[in-house]
Amino acid sequence: MITAIVGANWGDEGKGKITDTFAAKSDLVIRFQGGSNAGHTILNQHGRFALHQLPSGIFYPKVLNLIANGCALNVDYLIKEIAEVKKQNVDFSLYVSEKVQILLPIHVLLDTYQEEYLKEEKFGSTKSGIGPFFADKYAKAGIQLWQLYEDPQLKQKAVHLLKKINTLFVHLYHKPAYPLEMLLEDLERYKKAMAFYRVNSDALLRDAIKEHKKILLEGQLGALKDSDHGIYPYVTSSSTLAGYASVGAGVPPYLIQNIIAVTKAYSSAVGEGPFVSEIFGEEAEELRKRGGDRGEYGATTGRPRRVGWFDAVATRQGAFLQGATALAVTCLDVLSYLKEIPMCTGYQLDGQVTDEFGVTSALYKAKPVWQVFEGWQSDIKGITDYQKLPPQAKTYLKAIEAFCKVPVRYISTGPRREDLIEVDSLGEI
Repeated sequence: MITAIVGANWGDEGKGKITDTFAAKSDLVIRFQGGSNAGHTILNQHGRFALHQLPSGIFYPKVLNLIANGCALNVDYLIKEIAEVKKQNVDFSLYVSEKVQILLPIHVLLDTYQEEYLKEEKFGSTKSGIGPFFADKYAKAGIQLWQLYEDPQLKQKAVHLLKKINTLFVHLYHKPAYPLEMLLEDLERYKKAMAFYRVNSDALLRDAIKEHKKILLEGQLGALKDSDHGIYPYVTSSSTLAGYASVGAGVPPYLIQNIIAVTKAYSSAVGEGPFVSEIFGEEAEELRKRGGDRGEYGATTGRPRRVGWFDAVATRQGAFLQGATALAVTCLDVLSYLKEIPMCTGYQLDGQVTDEFGVTSALYKAKPVWQVFEGWQSDIKGITDYQKLPPQAKTYLKAIEAFCKVPVRYISTGPRREDLIEVDSLGEI
């Protein structure tokens, strides 16, 4: 049985908590794409953690965790995360695919210089090196983990990579060249740090599938940040879809039977680009202050997130792209302060109303069409029984389900692992 947990929107949907919950029932948890440019926040008995590279199953001693080949491995980030987890006396099992490619300090610098150079035309990068990393990966200039140990031409590869990147550093961005000696020191440090964790992930996965292990695939960001199907060019540099999990983890696509798309009960986003349901001013600041477990600020960057009311058009598109078999709605408790709750159920575009999610230029022109729901104005934090939710909250959830055409099966009512409702059916509208 293979389950994928992915984002239906821009990322920041609360996937960490949902993945953490499912990890307890899994044998193997796999991070199949992305890098340190986004984080999953988890609150448990050990404390509060923002995981950027580690799979969310790391807090369960009996669960195997794998950073798969589809990821961008920032070894320095991973070493810090491992140290933070160990500091809390967490016993874990971690493997890293020997086919994963390594994100280097020069990629982070290149990302930073590029954003500085673009100025007002910037993409809102987290400056984590993701774009330059994938550019090198697909130009076949990157370095896979196994090459640190077996490739006799590693120094030659480093020289070739630096020649390309230093040309940009010096002649386009007018920055100092990155020294070869420093890059070789980086690679030697990574070789020592990863020796204990590297594994033949193909063999590991074949054995797990043969033994009918419960496998959980953990995605990063959300469908609207997908490099092909997202809001281009305001996207990440890899696929964020469950369909990519087959490639990014190395499992047959037909074995991915459950796909849980996670969405907040409102909308939030980090970075540039169109955001049709976005709100501003005091209204936005109030929602931002109340959102999540510590407000709407990026787990990786600390940047204030852009916020808005639930965008049913965008979420339906995201759920479709993910091939969702179920929705998980997080942060429902955040909306408890509202007397009325708006939901964007259509876009006003060129004098007409549409419920289709268009290309980037159309999204910039689109205006939200609101449907307003009665709020419940009572504290629902920590409720775990669907029947104990106020009727107004049930009506709101049923509207999400009806518009997105995917059953809502999981409802988060607080930041803790235990603050979760699992339901077979929301009942009739």
